Amino acid sequence: MSVSPFRQVLRSPAPLVTYLLIAVNCLVFLAGPSGLDPAYGSRPADRACAAQRYQQRWGAVPAELLTDRPLTADRLAGAAPPLPGCPLLATPGKRPWLSALTALFVHGGWLHLLGNMLFLQVFGPAVEQRLGRARFLLFYLAAGLLAVYGYALTAHAGPAALRPLVGASGAIAGVLGGYLRLYPRARVTALVPVLLFLPLRFPAWLVLGLWFAVQWWSAPAMRPQAPQAGPGVAYLAHVIGFAGGFLALWVGARRAGYPDPVPNPGASS
Repeated sequence: MSVSPFRQVLRSPAPLVTYLLIAVNCLVFLAGPSGLDPAYGSRPADRACAAQRYQQRWGAVPAELLTDRPLTADRLAGAAPPLPGCPLLATPGKRPWLSALTALFVHGGWLHLLGNMLFLQVFGPAVEQRLGRARFLLFYLAAGLLAVYGYALTAHAGPAALRPLVGASGAIAGVLGGYLRLYPRARVTALVPVLLFLPLRFPAWLVLGLWFAVQWWSAPAMRPQAPQAGPGVAYLAHVIGFAGGFLALWVGARRAGYPDPVPNPGASS
């Protein structure tokens, strides 16, 4: 899916917060074991093990968030490591409440990073324009924290409780929800697979509404009998972030005095 840039965004002040968030996410990734830093080793197995421990240190582990205490070595010893031969290690000194924030800037791979940054680049500028830079930053971080803690409440038992949650998708889902609230009639260009990826234009309420429905349907908590999607796919965090972003702007848009939307903001590019 892709969305054409908005003319009114190009005429408005540059969305510096959106650009800053993209830059920070990319720099954090490049400096980590999944990026280009040679300090994490040259063999793929070594880097994969380092990435697992990196995410355990800086990611948001549901069991830690709910107790605000890092997991002990005894607790981790009973958990099966995601990678054979790479046991989970305790992270003494970790502050779980802070990891809920740092997890928003840690990604599991290139596709994870690029997919999230594409959505942020496409939808972030229009939302930042309406909210202003400071409010947009607070909105983004609040949506991310809501998604992280909301997910932790649903993953309090089983293997998911010990699995770190990483990525900006919960915060970006909040941006998508906010965009839907602010620009429901904007025209979104989507690539339709069943029509050989022919680009067609649809209302934002249809495209983002379908995206939300897919996330909802894919979340195991919504379908307890459904097979698990596997590590790294926290659909429920997307659902919580999207709903939180939409509702926050639904309640606060008029009270906060946001400027009126530019008429038909995606009509041409």
